[in-house]
Amino acid sequence: MSKANIKKGGVEWVYSDQVKDHFFNPRNIVLEEKPRFKPDGMGKVGSPACGDVMKVWIKVDPKTRKITKCKWQTFGCASAIASTSMMSVMVTEKGGMTIEEAKKLTPQKILKRLHGLPPFKVHCSVLGDQAIKEAIKAYEKK
Repeated sequence: MSKANIKKGGVEWVYSDQVKDHFFNPRNIVLEEKPRFKPDGMGKVGSPACGDVMKVWIKVDPKTRKITKCKWQTFGCASAIASTSMMSVMVTEKGGMTIEEAKKLTPQKILKRLHGLPPFKVHCSVLGDQAIKEAIKAYEKK
């Protein structure tokens, strides 16, 4: 596995190929104001003051309770964008996670799939699992 080494302010940032791929080629991103489907739930986490804000929209199959679509917008750094992209892949791949499985998604699972993040960027992966859980809460309130 190769890594991209970037120096900034005397600190070396190391990004895996997976992080670079999801940053430069984000999956399931919404570039318009809203997704092109009627979502069953929407979650928003973060703060413009800290620099990272994530919105996640989900579509859920009512029979299987599997997440069939997960679209998102992230305003933040490369790590935040890559983490949200990876999270969206994880909850929709192989037919989608059930709501119960998605509730168990952790930052550590996202980090593992990304092959890590620089230590001071790990907080970016936390927002992805929080955003999907907020979207699930909104879905369950319906």
